[in-house]
Amino acid sequence: MSPSLGRSLLHPRSVALIGASDDPTKTGGRPLAYLRRAGFSGAVYAVNPRRGTVQDVRAYPSLDALPEVPDHAFILTPTEGALDAVAACAARGVPLATVLAGGFAEEGEAGRAREAELRRILAGGPTRLLGPNSIGIVNVATGLSLTANGAFAEPEIRRGSVFVASHSGSMIGAILSRGLARGLGFAGFVSTGSEVDLSLGEICAATLDDPAIEVYALFLESIVHGADIRRFAVAAAARGKPVIAYKLGRSAQGAELSQSHTGAIAGEDGIADAFLRDCGIARVETLEGLIEGIPLIRRVGVSERPLRPKVAVVTTTGGGAAMVVDQLGLRGIEAAVPSEATMVRLADRGVVAPRGRILDLTLAGTRPAVMSAALETVLAAPEFDLVVAVAGSSARFQPDLLVPAITAAATAAVRPLVAFAAPDAPQALAHLAEAGIPSFRTPEACGDAIAAVFGRRPAKALPPQAGQASGEPRLLDEAAGYAVLVRLGLPVAAHAVVEAGTTASPIGYPVAVKLLSAEVLHKTELGGVALGIRDDVAFRDAAAGIAGRVSRARPGLAVERLLVQTMASGLGEVLLSVHRDADAGLVVMLAAGGVLAEIHQDRSLRLGPLDHREAVAMIDEVKALRALAGYRGRERGDLDALADALVALSACGPEIVEAEINPLVVRRMGEGVIAVDAVVRVREDTRIGVPMTGETP
Repeated sequence: MSPSLGRSLLHPRSVALIGASDDPTKTGGRPLAYLRRAGFSGAVYAVNPRRGTVQDVRAYPSLDALPEVPDHAFILTPTEGALDAVAACAARGVPLATVLAGGFAEEGEAGRAREAELRRILAGGPTRLLGPNSIGIVNVATGLSLTANGAFAEPEIRRGSVFVASHSGSMIGAILSRGLARGLGFAGFVSTGSEVDLSLGEICAATLDDPAIEVYALFLESIVHGADIRRFAVAAAARGKPVIAYKLGRSAQGAELSQSHTGAIAGEDGIADAFLRDCGIARVETLEGLIEGIPLIRRVGVSERPLRPKVAVVTTTGGGAAMVVDQLGLRGIEAAVPSEATMVRLADRGVVAPRGRILDLTLAGTRPAVMSAALETVLAAPEFDLVVAVAGSSARFQPDLLVPAITAAATAAVRPLVAFAAPDAPQALAHLAEAGIPSFRTPEACGDAIAAVFGRRPAKALPPQAGQASGEPRLLDEAAGYAVLVRLGLPVAAHAVVEAGTTASPIGYPVAVKLLSAEVLHKTELGGVALGIRDDVAFRDAAAGIAGRVSRARPGLAVERLLVQTMASGLGEVLLSVHRDADAGLVVMLAAGGVLAEIHQDRSLRLGPLDHREAVAMIDEVKALRALAGYRGRERGDLDALADALVALSACGPEIVEAEINPLVVRRMGEGVIAVDAVVRVREDTRIGVPMTGETP
């Protein structure tokens, strides 16, 4: 990333306000008023051809009339004027322009034409564009309040280390106001708008070397320009700067990505979630979790941490603590029971409490000495990764009873300590925030933030580019799909391709007989599958039955070839797939397999390619596979072979758009796994080195 972009974004020496209004209460007048109030020390040029002055500042008739080329131009004109203003910036060599106006791709054909014109103006030129539909950018330290967001009329913005990047312009104001109310300090804000040129990932990457920024908070409407976000996240992790994000779109609407099981099971939001986790980004579910999770992620940082932390819950109120335990449990996080050794150490320090998932000190815990002793002891206990102190009613009117005890315990602790106040206790929480202790107003936000921060995986860099495939995706027939899997090193059931009139199996019995066609994705739904065929008579009946059922279900589809496949059995079935997402990249999915896979929704997602460790972690996340790990004395399945299959499939080249094995049969330990059905899509013009006729090589 060019250092000059970072300077233009956050440290410009001069800015131009094109279309600046004389009225500081209007959208077009706010940036000048905010810059003056914030004490921006750089040069500010107002450009307005209809006025000699704007808010008592000299106004210039055009960009060309300015005495210098500004580092950053904020274009405040309506949509049509914005195009001319961007053209003027490009002609004069302005490094960065921000466009406030909307009216582009979001407004149909005419808007898309305007967006195309913007791209044409920028092509090959020196000007980078923030927006359109961007409400601006702010650097709190320098007074660069280059925004039209009304929330920045705040009389004082607390300076801190958090940089907020948002697709939504209004949300930077919401995060500002809510964050200030919770004691947060900010380094800066940016509204990325429509990302016609600069993406959120590029912008954040350009700010990474700013020493004032230590934490990034993102508000995402979608995962667009995913490669840029991923590069930024990896670079941020390398610099020790954690990233926390709230992403819209947890509903199932618009989730189907293709006609296969993979699309329905993974879902658009599931892929986004896997993407963020593999980028090392903590994704929260709530706005409160985003804001209140910032101090926690700052405390935890980007170092190695358990994905499923053991949490100690210490409280003076059993009911309040139980709510936290519930919220943790919903997210798969254990409120752990103290060890016997820890209970002895507690007793030695005069702390009396029953041993359980909640260390309830009752009213005795309102005494600072008791609370301090309890917190210090569990913070030092090796069985815990995190401690939650839950304050009861006294926190509202007597914060001095608990706040000093919590603060003192946190100061010397090697493990994170967070607090939740059951009553509305603004004074207590303000004191905790001032001391740098992560604190929460609701149990939901507490559980949300803990799960998100600890649920991150190490930031995973983009794999080396192995060339790009182009053309329209094409579905292979099942036999051709098997050939692709074999080339990747995946075992497939023995099979043969025969003409529709064949009267006997060429590979012995028992076999499955299937319709073989690149026009049919789900053969079972057309009646195109017959299983357990054991002799020639049954084979002839099966072939005739398939032909009849398919012709009735889809008239005009000729049944010309059949796939004959050896029946395979094992201890269990899984669905294994890869899907090449336009923004997230290669998504690998492991799920409970079979015809009911979509109903079970029991799956794990990662970005490919995988190593063996990642594959093993995926297997551990699929609940149905616990039965294959020797659960309650059951026979163990060959999960090592399953991990090998995951790694092999995830190493597929760019010509593979989608590959789904459903089911992959998991056999006994040492017997491996075997694919008995496959859907593979490739790019039309790629040479993948396998026959397209369905014949096995």
